[in-house]
Amino acid sequence: MKMTVDFEECLKDSPRFRAALEEVEGDVAELELKLDKILFDQTQRSIKAQLQNFVKEDLRKFKDAKKQFEKVSEEKENALVKNAQVQRNKQHEVEEATNILTATRKCFRHIALDYVLQINVLQSKRRSEILKSMLSFMYAHLAFFHQGYDLFSELGPYMKDLGAQLDRLVVDAAKEKREMEQKHSTIQQKDFSSDDSKLEYNVDAANGIVMEGYLFKRASNAFKTWNRRWFSIQNNQLVYQKKFKDNPTVVVEDLRLCTVKHCEDIERRFCFEVVSPTKSCMLQADSEKLRQAWIKAVQTSIATAYREKGDESEKLDKKSSPSTGSLDSGNESKDKLLKGESALQRVQCIPGNASCCDCGLADPRWASINLGITLCIECSGIHRSLGVHFSKVRSLTLDTWEPELLKLMCELGNDVMNRVYEANVEKMGIKKPQPGQRQEKEAYIRAKYVERKFVDKYSISSSPPEQEKQIVSKSCEEKRLSISKLGPSEQVRASPQSSVKSNDSGIQQSSDDGRESLPSTVSANSLYEPETERQDSSVFLDSQHLNPGLQLYRASYEKNLPKMAEALAHGADVNWANSEENKATPLIQAVLGGSLVTCEFLLQNGANVNQRDVQGRGPLHHATVLGHTGQVCLFLKRGANQHATDEEGKDPLSIAVEAANADIVTLLRLARMNEEMRESEGLYGQPGDETYQDIFRDFSQMASNNPEKLNRFQQDSQKF
Repeated sequence: MKMTVDFEECLKDSPRFRAALEEVEGDVAELELKLDKILFDQTQRSIKAQLQNFVKEDLRKFKDAKKQFEKVSEEKENALVKNAQVQRNKQHEVEEATNILTATRKCFRHIALDYVLQINVLQSKRRSEILKSMLSFMYAHLAFFHQGYDLFSELGPYMKDLGAQLDRLVVDAAKEKREMEQKHSTIQQKDFSSDDSKLEYNVDAANGIVMEGYLFKRASNAFKTWNRRWFSIQNNQLVYQKKFKDNPTVVVEDLRLCTVKHCEDIERRFCFEVVSPTKSCMLQADSEKLRQAWIKAVQTSIATAYREKGDESEKLDKKSSPSTGSLDSGNESKDKLLKGESALQRVQCIPGNASCCDCGLADPRWASINLGITLCIECSGIHRSLGVHFSKVRSLTLDTWEPELLKLMCELGNDVMNRVYEANVEKMGIKKPQPGQRQEKEAYIRAKYVERKFVDKYSISSSPPEQEKQIVSKSCEEKRLSISKLGPSEQVRASPQSSVKSNDSGIQQSSDDGRESLPSTVSANSLYEPETERQDSSVFLDSQHLNPGLQLYRASYEKNLPKMAEALAHGADVNWANSEENKATPLIQAVLGGSLVTCEFLLQNGANVNQRDVQGRGPLHHATVLGHTGQVCLFLKRGANQHATDEEGKDPLSIAVEAANADIVTLLRLARMNEEMRESEGLYGQPGDETYQDIFRDFSQMASNNPEKLNRFQQDSQKF
């Protein structure tokens, strides 16, 4: 039996039901116009009485049923809104709203079922009525026009066949009517006293829709208004739409990246929240039973999504680099970038990283790359809301990890950063939030990283003025010793009368940590400045406590990431310039110190890769002068301007050519060629071709894991 409008959809009052009603109502209106046209034709008087009865009786009943349905539908919507808006602490209003909603819903369902019955009966009956009228019309013409008897007698067999078909249609229509009335009666006898229809979810649904129904959604605007929308879970996504014909709006693109929880801290009842790394969505069901059903459906869909993606992830992991051991392995496979479980396993091996840095939830799968910590999915969403100037969030399983970033994560970790950002938590008597306490988490994380309330403001290393003087004197003495060990030609190159040239034969690269080290010196520019020009810096002497910018400056040269993080937590300017040492920056100090990871840490925390000292030299200049190939590769990837010239008019490429450093020349020329190619083809903002990316990946991998392979700088170079 085919029904124009389905009774089950009527009970759901779904957008599909409303769309079907709209289609049927338009069809009936069109039918009425056509029948009216026939009635006005004078030649159709023989069938006028029958069609008028159909129009006046059956169509009138349809219109009356439609008016009643529209009226009770509006009353139900008003009752739903009133029921949703009532506050939980006003019990008498809650009971009154619930009773009104129950009565209104029951009335709506009765009238809606009657309306659907009227529609289906009308749709079934109209075929037989119109055909019956047309057959009567033919017989009338046969009797009236005797002169056309011969013509119409030829239509006799056809008319008899139509009569037989009519008899069958009448019988079928009567049968369909009885079946629909029986179904109507059966449904009518069901218990509708409950405020819900029984909604079930089915993760294996043929149409891909796990669950669907109406929910109130809180808008993200300033007024926080609530709107009723038709939600559905389908294809591992949570979507909603206002009308059936509207394109669905995606709330959560991938259910694997979200969590769902009850919300009892707002006035409206039956609320729950769906949280993703980028946003959260507050929803409200019509009852507690429906809320539980939706939460269970979302949770089940999340588990299903993980199972469906599991096989794909395993295949990707098998195809990825087989090196999952220590950071110093010598693997030279073409798959240079780490992704998925390999990055997760390596980062979680660091002390404290096996649980969320902020709430302690086990097995975190997100990370803040500039802080070097691991996070659960809920805390990662809060970190994203702080902005990238406070925290840059990435997935340990879904995102691709460059070797510099992965090594940075392994140099820090939750224990190290919590010793800085939670130094005074116990003294202040503050307890860390537990998993699931979103509001407490938001307040705690904001206080921890934005306001820095728990940082020990007196923890920066301090030393008395006399000790500071000794440090400065020792710096000058070490500088004199380092120059005295050079040959005459090297001393000339280190003197102020010559251009800024250094003996790079003393540069060494440590194969165990990937750091490129210099001869013993603590001064940022001791290779470039004569001792007579160095003064006792007032920055060292004006206070018992070190300036945070100065601590960052020193720690950057010393390759001490915990001290650098401590300085930033105390408010150090990552681009602080030391006016006593040619306005060198912490990033330039990191170049002189020779640590690739230190440079990456500063860059991820907002260091300007193009900030230059008084000699017009930026980090790329200094890395080129010192022959630090890994740093040159890193700066080029991070947007360093290789066309900038120093006070002598030299750019990094000309310096590398003079120094005969083949690796750096190759990188600079390749980057310049790639830049020109992108400009000519209009590919602004694009990374470049695959060859360029492959070469830079190779250099990045070697700089992080096999730095000794980049130690090709000729010690007997007669230039720079």
